[in-house]
Amino acid sequence: MLHNARVLCLSSDADIIREMQLVNVESGGVRHMLPKSRQYMVKLCAVRRPIVHILKEAFLANGGDAAISRDVITAKIAQSDVILIGTRKQFDGVMNNLLEQGFGCKELQVVIDNAIKNFEGIPAVPAPSAHIDTKLTAMFDLIGKKTLIMGVLNVTPDSFSDGGKFLDAQIAVEHALEMVNAGADIIDIGGESSRPGAEPVSSKEEMSRVLPVIRELASAISAPISIDTYKSEVAEAALDNGALIVNDISAGSFDPAMADLVAKRRCPAILMHMRGTPQDMQADTDYEDVMGEISGFLRSRLRVFIDAGADEKMLIIDPGIGFAKNTEQNLEILRRLRELKSIGRPLLVGASRKSTIGKVLGDVPPEERLEGTAATVAIAIANGADIVRVHDVKEMARTAKMSDAIVRK
Repeated sequence: MLHNARVLCLSSDADIIREMQLVNVESGGVRHMLPKSRQYMVKLCAVRRPIVHILKEAFLANGGDAAISRDVITAKIAQSDVILIGTRKQFDGVMNNLLEQGFGCKELQVVIDNAIKNFEGIPAVPAPSAHIDTKLTAMFDLIGKKTLIMGVLNVTPDSFSDGGKFLDAQIAVEHALEMVNAGADIIDIGGESSRPGAEPVSSKEEMSRVLPVIRELASAISAPISIDTYKSEVAEAALDNGALIVNDISAGSFDPAMADLVAKRRCPAILMHMRGTPQDMQADTDYEDVMGEISGFLRSRLRVFIDAGADEKMLIIDPGIGFAKNTEQNLEILRRLRELKSIGRPLLVGASRKSTIGKVLGDVPPEERLEGTAATVAIAIANGADIVRVHDVKEMARTAKMSDAIVRK
């Protein structure tokens, strides 16, 4: 087999260095060539025309390039989206050039630099302190080291997968204990179904379902409890009774008081992308750029919480698989999931047993989606997920452990 030529797929600097060392490259040469071996494409939205021209010229001068609208050349438009293309070394050269330019280039340099650093690195999380519960400290300490398993506990009569199975508080508690023993790092308790078409319930009804379970579990398990709700009243009651995390499918857009509550209680919050409500969201799946719109929404909601006083390091993002997305869009999100790492926050993915899996596998019911769920978990981890939200904890904890062994250094 002549030369055994192949394209190398190396996902980290450590992998690249190891391959160069196998060739016996001199150490100074390794340092020089390492940046050249990493190619980046960074997309920017709505860049003003003068800066577009500067970016184009700067990247070409450094050996890279910038894809821009043809209408920039003719001055038909005042701004354009831009795709910057180059090796990391070329990006570094342009970043230095931008610091010397006007027109807001210095501020843009920070945006680009942060996107690349976030993409490459591990999200910043809170350091241990007196005001952070030890369960949360232990959870955050694992970010970047292993994939966290969030076990789903639906205390509802109508959830799409297991509605009614755990409506009895004692049965729900027993199931939560089983999930922790099986490897759950977080227990996510919800008292209102958010499946497509689900009808809302009152805060009173929601609290009557979840609070007895939270109270009993809070002192019985080592894993932190998350309350799955978009109502600040329910979230506050859950936090008062032992929950430590708020998981809001609306990212605080359904109840503006949620951001203030999270800031006041200094608790972690999971902010998910969706459109509409569970009653009508599947009629709103028309996206021009699904990843761009998800990213933009999550950034805007993060800003709302941060402006309210929430600790950015406590915030987690979720692209909302199955929420106002069709099958092809859900698959695209999983393929391109790593793009969301540029936001710089821990990334949660919840595809467990969802309809996309059922459709891909031939319209199989939720109880027959175990293998499909395992595939989504493995791919999500390979593409940057920090937390996976699942029903089948034992099986998915094993899937995550194997995936971590492959992709985490």
